[in-house]
Amino acid sequence: MIIAHYLHRLPSDYDLEVIRRRAAARGPQWDAKPELHFKAFLLREGGRYGAAASSYSSLYLWRHDEAFTDFVTGDGFKVVTGSFGRPAIETRTVLDARKGAAREARFAYKEELDIPLDVDLCAVANAEIERNREVAAQPGIVAATVGVDVLTWRLARIRLSMHEPTAQSSGTAYQILYLAKPLLDTLEPA
Repeated sequence: MIIAHYLHRLPSDYDLEVIRRRAAARGPQWDAKPELHFKAFLLREGGRYGAAASSYSSLYLWRHDEAFTDFVTGDGFKVVTGSFGRPAIETRTVLDARKGAAREARFAYKEELDIPLDVDLCAVANAEIERNREVAAQPGIVAATVGVDVLTWRLARIRLSMHEPTAQSSGTAYQILYLAKPLLDTLEPA
């Protein structure tokens, strides 16, 4: 599995209703996408939930790397590049991905952590897998996944939640405008 995330920064005067309409219109096209566990259409609105500026992004959990490659090199990605240009895409190899018991995802949280140079990578991976299982079992969680970027040796912890951010929430919070989840139910339960 592979996590893919890309972000488009928006001008301060950008009409965010355009983004909301775009997600509502394009989201259902992803509801039956083969090899896709989920795609979240995400918004960070300047001045809300800790966002200094507005951005629009897409977050994917692909079942196979080949499906991600087919998307990026196919006609579907031209919609992105035609509207926003070619984004830098962050990818992570998945260590663990679980579905939670909640059904409605309103927010996505992304937490990134450096893996210290001198730690045992196997121990880190095992601890993150166990932690992810515990996160997925928490009330309000729709899905939780953790991945590693082997170029920068950074972890990405991602959770889809029905809960609005609080002062105790960890990670960057994104509003989920639309969640396509064609294969979400095939993930291991918490």
